[in-house]
Amino acid sequence: MKMVFSSKIRSNSFLFPPYTPWGHGTSELDGQVVATLCGVVERVNKLVYVRSLRARYKPEVGDIIVGRVIEIAPKRWRLEINFSQDAVLMLSSMNLPDGIQRRRTAVDELNMRSIFEENDVVCAEVRGFQHDGSLHLQARSQKYGKLERGQLLTVPAYLVKRRKQHFHRLEQYCVDLILGCNGFIWVGEHLETGENDMLEDREKRPEISKTNMIHEEQERTFTPLEVRRHICRIANAVRLLSALGFILTVESIIDTVEASASSNIEIKDMLGPEFYVQTVEREVQRRILLSRKKG
Repeated sequence: MKMVFSSKIRSNSFLFPPYTPWGHGTSELDGQVVATLCGVVERVNKLVYVRSLRARYKPEVGDIIVGRVIEIAPKRWRLEINFSQDAVLMLSSMNLPDGIQRRRTAVDELNMRSIFEENDVVCAEVRGFQHDGSLHLQARSQKYGKLERGQLLTVPAYLVKRRKQHFHRLEQYCVDLILGCNGFIWVGEHLETGENDMLEDREKRPEISKTNMIHEEQERTFTPLEVRRHICRIANAVRLLSALGFILTVESIIDTVEASASSNIEIKDMLGPEFYVQTVEREVQRRILLSRKKG
């Protein structure tokens, strides 16, 4: 018996022997241990607890997360990360735009808004909890930082499993896909790390006119129409799989994208009932083949 139902409906409650120690998600009722959550029964030696199926995101050190900046405070940014409290990204815990490792100064603190401002989407890594209970992040790598020219999607955090790789470059679509452990998923145009360096070089060249600089800036920030379509199709694949409750992996997302394209499904029709049914049938066939291979 794996599934557990809420004890509010007494007839559906799963009762444990009175001698069993109880943990999270359980309670004592009439001398017996009764589940108070819908989830899976877990046992550690004699301890019994219930692991909720739809629990909120619980950060762990090393998690790759995507968040949105909601406040700029002294020497830190506050980010919404789909957790019970906001996360903190310290100025000292990220690379500066010049890339030089040095002590942060008062000038750096004054220029914080030029790095991240409110509503910016940021990718970072969970550093740990501080003594005051706040969750701290770090972005000391080129793969972390501000995310631009894409879509931020929100899915239940339990649909994103912790894996070795959460950054995916989909070369055939020129798209970057980041599966945040906190349920925030980024789908955006692939940007080479050298683009910012080229921009700085252009700013250092005084002979370039202001008009040419504006023209180059527009070209740099322009996303081709075909790439935009790829971003929208991949984003709708994520929305579809999330609505169906399927675990989100890069393989399942690409498979859904390719299936929609091969079936000539328009991007706007991917969230329609017809493609929902096709996706479910395809998943059923996949699981049948998988069970046969194991058998």
